[in-house]
Amino acid sequence: MPSPIRTLVHDFRWIHLAVGLSGNTLFFVGSILFLPTFEPWKTLAVWMFIVGSALMLLGSLGELLKQTLAPNE
Repeated sequence: MPSPIRTLVHDFRWIHLAVGLSGNTLFFVGSILFLPTFEPWKTLAVWMFIVGSALMLLGSLGELLKQTLAPNE
């Protein structure tokens, strides 16, 4: 019986890519919101940085699991 993590990595490889891309997008938009023109949006920018960073970390961990659990695929 395969483990749930192995099944997730094998059958749903696109998930960690989508999570990482979402994190990158949030991080990028958060960077723009730090420009002086968007001064009232700085709190949102900080939260976009935090959430974006967490999603990028999860995406990277998913890539690590993919490489570790299925290196030949």
